[in-house]
Amino acid sequence: MAGAWLLLWGTLALGSRAETAFLRRADDSTGRCTYSFTVASPVEAGCPDGGGVPELRAELAALAARLSRLESRERGAGGSGPRGAEARGVRDHQHPDPAARLEAAYGELLRAKSQLEEEKGRLEREKEELGRRLESSAQEVARLRATRCPPGGEGPGRDALRAGSAPAHAVPGPTAAPRWDPQPLAYQELQSERTEVPASRLLEETALGRPGSEDSGCGELVWVGEPVVFGRADSIAGKYGVWMKDPEPVPPFTRETTWRVDTVGTEVRQLFQYEAPEQLARGYPAKVHILPRPLESTGAVIYHGGLFFQPRRSRAVARYDLRGETVTAEREIPGAGFHGQYPYSWGGYTDIDLAVDETGLWVIYSTEKARGAIVLSKLDPETLEIQRTWETNIRKRGVANSFVICGTLYTVSSYSAPNATINFAYDTSTSTSRALSIPFENRFRYLSMVDYNPAERQLFAWDSFNMVTYPVRLSRA
Repeated sequence: MAGAWLLLWGTLALGSRAETAFLRRADDSTGRCTYSFTVASPVEAGCPDGGGVPELRAELAALAARLSRLESRERGAGGSGPRGAEARGVRDHQHPDPAARLEAAYGELLRAKSQLEEEKGRLEREKEELGRRLESSAQEVARLRATRCPPGGEGPGRDALRAGSAPAHAVPGPTAAPRWDPQPLAYQELQSERTEVPASRLLEETALGRPGSEDSGCGELVWVGEPVVFGRADSIAGKYGVWMKDPEPVPPFTRETTWRVDTVGTEVRQLFQYEAPEQLARGYPAKVHILPRPLESTGAVIYHGGLFFQPRRSRAVARYDLRGETVTAEREIPGAGFHGQYPYSWGGYTDIDLAVDETGLWVIYSTEKARGAIVLSKLDPETLEIQRTWETNIRKRGVANSFVICGTLYTVSSYSAPNATINFAYDTSTSTSRALSIPFENRFRYLSMVDYNPAERQLFAWDSFNMVTYPVRLSRA
């Protein structure tokens, strides 16, 4: 390219004469590359004021235009000329080669390594300082032990302290201080366990009363707690049933002796005996009684050494002696409906239902004369003779079940609603009834039996294979 410049600028024709022209390239004060040329005048000794040589000026303008075009073309092609070399230098400066990049990265790694080494040294110094402090603390503990509890100190030993005695000649003071044998310091991991307790259990242990405790008086039912499951039937025969304890047992039976009957079937004769509730929970009876007559439904109760039940397809009530294993009494209930005439709302041939409370034995039923209303009679537990009868205004088919507490009949509103209520009460002492709304939970949604146990102050219930109890609270007169 330099040769081309020489050919271009070697000579310059001015008119008919040829004069030598000089081209010079150099950086100006700002660092930019500039081009200049010089042409000596053949005639003038100085530059004229007016346009002296117009043809020379026109030629110079044409040369300047050609020079600009050449520079632009060279910049676009990135040629080997001076401007191309300068442009390549700029690109090389902006994009260094891989070796330069690796060298820069290596420098960064060295600086990071140096910082990590400084951090490591600082942590080691802190570790040494902490070790010195721990050692000093251990020495202080050992010094305190040696000062306060010398191994050979006088005074009564731990055994004497446990016995609560001291030598008669012991004199109070430092020499009579008890010996203390400290154990090595150690850490102990504490663990916690959560046990879910029904709210009813918490209420039982307060001053409001506790089921099963001795209580001297009766009262009105004001609260029923959450059900507690004691056992579960393991076959379809146990979907409905009855389970009981005797509030007034006779030897060899006790209040812990538990009884159970699975009532699904046409020939229900098996009475299961359990010595303790734990056997009931495991499902292993101590004995199985075979009744001489099949019973009907879930209305049976255990009271004063006997099983009281309704024989199948009859309006009678029978007493089965648990010790002699024979039926000792049987009596018809005049006009009582049976085998599906006046059952509770859940059905199950629950026409005749027996109950026990603090005052004795009761039978709950209905008659044609009462037009389906509940009739309540008090029975003699030995002869089954009716002592007195009350006719209520509570429809038997309109309630799910009933029980008696302190001479008052209470009814349950639903056998399947989870949030049922104790909805009616009939007081035999005043022969009046009233509406109630005491919450009652049907946890398993099929309540087929409810009885009250006056000795434990609890309700026993059978809820879809499950044998449960409910704590209750009575008002005080």
